[in-house]
Amino acid sequence: NYLPIQYSKTNKLKINHNYLQDQFNDNEEIFEDIRKLVKRGDYTLGQSVNDFEEKFKSITNTKYALGVGSGTDAIFLSLIAGGIEKGDEVITTAYTFYATIGAIVTTGAKPVFVDIGDDYNIDPKQIEKAITKKTKAIVPVHWSGLICEMQKIKQIADKHNLLIIEDACHAINAERDNFKAGFYGDTACFSMHPLKNLNVWGDGGIVVTNSKKMFSKISLLRNHGLRNRDVCEIFAYNSRLDTLQAIVGLHLFKKIDAITNKRIENAKYFDDKLSSIPQVNIPIRLKSAKQVYHIYVIKVKDRDKLQSFLIDKNIDAKVHYPIPMHLQPASKFLNYKEGDFPKAEDTCKNVLSLPVHEFITKSECDYVINSIKEFYKC
Repeated sequence: NYLPIQYSKTNKLKINHNYLQDQFNDNEEIFEDIRKLVKRGDYTLGQSVNDFEEKFKSITNTKYALGVGSGTDAIFLSLIAGGIEKGDEVITTAYTFYATIGAIVTTGAKPVFVDIGDDYNIDPKQIEKAITKKTKAIVPVHWSGLICEMQKIKQIADKHNLLIIEDACHAINAERDNFKAGFYGDTACFSMHPLKNLNVWGDGGIVVTNSKKMFSKISLLRNHGLRNRDVCEIFAYNSRLDTLQAIVGLHLFKKIDAITNKRIENAKYFDDKLSSIPQVNIPIRLKSAKQVYHIYVIKVKDRDKLQSFLIDKNIDAKVHYPIPMHLQPASKFLNYKEGDFPKAEDTCKNVLSLPVHEFITKSECDYVINSIKEFYKC
């Protein structure tokens, strides 16, 4: 959510996507560490940021990690560090959050959309036909914490000498075929927005990479281009993860496996119970993948009516997202039209998101399931 009126409206619902009061009910430990921060005074790029980056490297199995201001900044700075500039083209999915496209456009590059597969991720089979002489990068999005078919994407990128920037903002702690986000990409970009699986008290992001070159460039780009206190190598940006937010993130690291496992457990329970309803379509679930369910998405018949029905039943049913990226008003300059990416368009018309976070109880899950059955009279 954002803006007070939306918080107020959503918070009235009993079974809610917003669970932050529960997640941080043990906040005294965090406040004690913040008191230590006040005494130290290292508010920007302080010791806790270093500690957080080290922890993040350990769960992604990457050589480098850099805390930045947001997941959006993580993608933007990665593209800039990779040399993306005005006139370049960057291939990505038509089904994603606005930030993916915003990060591309604000570099001066042109987003080039590709349709999705049955797993809601970018379809690798359609990437190559979108490549032109201007194409410089691919930004695959690990939707809902399911890592894309990165081996195939990597083969295409290597063939055409393209940069890969993984939008892993949904995919903290995710795995596929025994690899994690960042294994195939030049970088992988994560968000710690309040409703992500590992979150902070505001915006925050992190970039991981195995490239010393990318690490060095992003280190400069996130901090005004400063090599040290007195030397500015390039004029750049101010996108640093605040030390206070790193403290919150470190607190959540202690719980990340429990958070992940509970979300997976809740999603499986929903899958098992909802799969018998003819009007509900469960996405592909891969045995080789550890999907971490930043959101739990299903396709349903009469989506809008079902959403209204569930909200009336005090269930915070949401749509992520009703309009694909190529049909957004901001995308008019790209000259796409309805019908260009039929799977993404169909998905946006029919998907519904149910709360799946670690504080949803079994009885609440049953209430959601029975409410859906009640709507479909089954």
